[in-house]
Amino acid sequence: MIILETVGRIHSFETCGTVDGPGIRVVIFMQGCYLRCKYCHNPDTWNMNNGNIYTVEETLSEILKYEVFMKKSGGGVTISGGEPLLQAKFLEKLFIELKKKNINIAIDTSGNIDYNRVKDTIQYVDLFLLDIKSMYSENHFELTKAKLELTLKFLENIDKLNKVIWLRHVFIPGITGSEDELIRIKNLKKNYKSITKIEILPFHKIGEYKWEEMGYEYTLKEQREPTAKEIKIANEIIK
Repeated sequence: MIILETVGRIHSFETCGTVDGPGIRVVIFMQGCYLRCKYCHNPDTWNMNNGNIYTVEETLSEILKYEVFMKKSGGGVTISGGEPLLQAKFLEKLFIELKKKNINIAIDTSGNIDYNRVKDTIQYVDLFLLDIKSMYSENHFELTKAKLELTLKFLENIDKLNKVIWLRHVFIPGITGSEDELIRIKNLKKNYKSITKIEILPFHKIGEYKWEEMGYEYTLKEQREPTAKEIKIANEIIK
């Protein structure tokens, strides 16, 4: 009989990823998320009951197919989603096995979760890709239906672990990425020693068709994407 904590619900695997951490990486998209980000490009990961069931052993087997590429490039495994920390117990068991193989672990998270529920899991993480949706509480809730304060508390706690943190912020013209907001994000880097990088990610509509297929209303249908010049200016502000 399979014990629940030894299986996870996985949406998909991406091999040879190069944008979710250093080197070549296997990216695992976990199923389940309670945030409802208006610009989400993976709304098909929201429902916790969907996805495919994998044991720790099966997941590890998929990862190890690319072990040589990961290690030669200085890469590793990135756990994304959805919100991967909703399946913290499964990930903890997977991480223990990955550490036995000396494989670098990154996790892409909103940090919008009770730290005490996941602290045993994240001790194995080498790199946190922490999504800062907005630095304004009301705007954050409007965009995600979740509270900014929980993410900032999570950041405060993981900074004490002396891990590496990269902040990520999606630039949506007129909604996020104002000069004041970027300065606030920049100041996080000054206040938390573990933050080594800030990434500005341009808003895009790649996932819009998924919303329509699933019968969801995509409210950013008329929203324009940022120009290359706007992204360049944003990067100049944070640096």
